[in-house]
Amino acid sequence: MEKIKCILSYDGTNYSGFQIQPNKRTIQGEIEQALQRMHKGEQIRIYASGRTDTGVHAKGQTFMFTTPLQIPEENWQKALNTLLPDDLHVHQVDKVPADFHVRFDALEKEYRYFIWNDPETDVFKRNYYYLYPYPLNVRNMQEACQYLIGEHDFTSFSSAKATAKGSKVRKLSLVSCHQHGKEIEVIVKGNGFLYHMVRIIVGTLIEIGRGDKKPTDIPTLIAAKDRKVAGPTAPPQGLYLWNVTYDLEENN
Repeated sequence: MEKIKCILSYDGTNYSGFQIQPNKRTIQGEIEQALQRMHKGEQIRIYASGRTDTGVHAKGQTFMFTTPLQIPEENWQKALNTLLPDDLHVHQVDKVPADFHVRFDALEKEYRYFIWNDPETDVFKRNYYYLYPYPLNVRNMQEACQYLIGEHDFTSFSSAKATAKGSKVRKLSLVSCHQHGKEIEVIVKGNGFLYHMVRIIVGTLIEIGRGDKKPTDIPTLIAAKDRKVAGPTAPPQGLYLWNVTYDLEENN
């Protein structure tokens, strides 16, 4: 048996998220159907670095599976891309050690969120950006980012619908906000994320950008440990799982 790790990008527009669900089209469902065809009807379960919600995209999601087939990495890539829909694409395939786990061995994840800040709606961007038509003070948003970096209890930035138990402490190594013309890009890197955490961070930064909150309010919001004090959850279509880092990245 061999363990295989794949790096995958996808357009999440037409999917009900990553995780397989009955009677719904999901990323996991499409991949497992392709693998089932390659394994002559045998069901192969995949495991991902994490789930993404309905409408969320990925530039560098990772998943793994165990297989009895002996196939070179480049042939796995070609076969999967032949069988997968056009809105999914496998960029890299690597054989990994038997004790590797795509979720638990991840050192850091990077998410990016894209806002299109223009009073005029662009129908061609509606599935890939948050179309936000009102003025934003990006400098204030940039200042607020600095208060989010470090190790904090991010309860205030976790969905009230979250079912996961345990510590809400996470460590963010980078939170940044930059404007390129009408595009505003928020980058968040960390060792782990709570449910809707990045989207709530973005929603809070937007509140700061429009003047409803101040950058210096961030420490108070963190200390409150109360979802009600942070901003709204930004919509899913602007969010991308950009990259997942492993310590064996170059040594597979």
